[in-house]
Amino acid sequence: MTLEGKLLIGQQAVAGASEPIQAIDPSTNQRLEPAYAGGTAHDVDRACGLAWAAFDRYRETSLEERATFLETVASEIEALGDTLIQRAVAESGLPRGRIEGERGRTCGQLRLFAQVVRAGEWLDVRVDPALPERQPMPRVDLRQRHIALGPVAVFGASNFPLAFSVAGGDTASSLAAGCPVIVKAHSAHPGTSELVGRAIQRAIAQCNLPEGVFSLLFGSGREVGTALVADPRIKAGGFTGSRSGGLALLKVAQNRAEPIPFYAEMSSINPVFPLPAALEARGEEMAKGFVASLNLGAGQFCTNPGLVIAEQGAALDAFVATAGAALKESAAQTMLTPGIYDAYQQGVARLASHDQVREIARGQVGETPNQCQAGLYVTSAEAFLNDEALQEEVFGSTSLVIECQDAAEVKRVADRLEGQLTITLQMDDADHDAARALLPTLEHKAGRILVNGWPTGVEVSHAMVHGGPFPATSDVRSTSVGTAAIYRFLRPVCYQNLPDALRPEALKEANPLGLKRLYDGRREG
Repeated sequence: MTLEGKLLIGQQAVAGASEPIQAIDPSTNQRLEPAYAGGTAHDVDRACGLAWAAFDRYRETSLEERATFLETVASEIEALGDTLIQRAVAESGLPRGRIEGERGRTCGQLRLFAQVVRAGEWLDVRVDPALPERQPMPRVDLRQRHIALGPVAVFGASNFPLAFSVAGGDTASSLAAGCPVIVKAHSAHPGTSELVGRAIQRAIAQCNLPEGVFSLLFGSGREVGTALVADPRIKAGGFTGSRSGGLALLKVAQNRAEPIPFYAEMSSINPVFPLPAALEARGEEMAKGFVASLNLGAGQFCTNPGLVIAEQGAALDAFVATAGAALKESAAQTMLTPGIYDAYQQGVARLASHDQVREIARGQVGETPNQCQAGLYVTSAEAFLNDEALQEEVFGSTSLVIECQDAAEVKRVADRLEGQLTITLQMDDADHDAARALLPTLEHKAGRILVNGWPTGVEVSHAMVHGGPFPATSDVRSTSVGTAAIYRFLRPVCYQNLPDALRPEALKEANPLGLKRLYDGRREG
């Protein structure tokens, strides 16, 4: 397939008219053709108009129609074959195996949401039938279901060019909920975005859906994204990226005449707590697992373990020494973009120049552009507690160890943490009391608490939570990964005394869809 460098608005490919963006192969710093001229306010208006025109028809598609559409999108992405893999590798610097795995995850989550749509439990149907003879007052007929919010603006992420991008989790959950989607592609991988966007276009045509169900916009800077979130026809937003970018768009969403939910995943350092008995018994093994997780994908995961918090002593010293030795052998890895590499370098320099931080080890120096040299640093709990800057995320393979005098100081550090996507406990049976003391605090701080694992790697499943208190996300009540993500883009509607002939299929008395319902307070099915 020949890339055209155009916006995809409905079923049309449209030439942009503003400043172009162009992908860069981060392993060579070479620009990749074609250039993608950015969209304008007119393009945003056109895409939003089509999305709004498509909304009422799309949200009332049958469960089978919508599920089939999601499965068709997955099949069309797979049909792109090696063309997609090669382009994503070139635009991201990520290894082929990683991109192939990410394609599998992307298509897998689309098919998982198809299963969720067919099951229909997300409709959360509740029926309180009329009780005309009830005393002292009769009860009217009340029926509730969830409906889609409306068109959703989705922002592609830099670190997952497939799984958190054009057809990623935010798009999949929005489409599953019945919401048309307008994606603002990430500037780091426009060619990959065009390929996937055209796959979605083909799926829409095959399934005879309104063309406004999907559009794809490009643009440098924040003009297109800001205009998109500000448009009154957009009813929610999904974002994965920097804290500054997420907060800027959140402000736009909140300052509208009609504020809308904006689900931004922004910043997390994912602390690890090696508890004393585990540290004493298996600190060396733990250190090697930690370094492997730290280095995965050059540390460019939302769940990269950027902080280790433990009681000082010989066991922690041995852990740090083993981790430092392993890290020194770590090969440099290409980062996603020159901009991300520059930000990483600045973050490491900030740690290295801090007078209360000491360097333990650096990984191998790269020989090609934009390569991440891993780093491990140590500071005291006192220094960490006295300087909020030490909580700032360093996006890449660098981590900071916090040495605490005792369990009470570990708890003090935990209390001062910002909101996180994950917190990990490394523990043995003898650590249960210590873990029990920490758990209430950790529940306040994170969306996912792990035991004896590592936070990198997020299972797409029914129980997964990929979210957390601010600034990990802008809305602590939601998840961006897993089937519960569909609820971000739904709202409940109650129908009082609506005649059965006018009721949606999900609410009809005969239950023609065979849904599990809460009927007069009792769960059916």
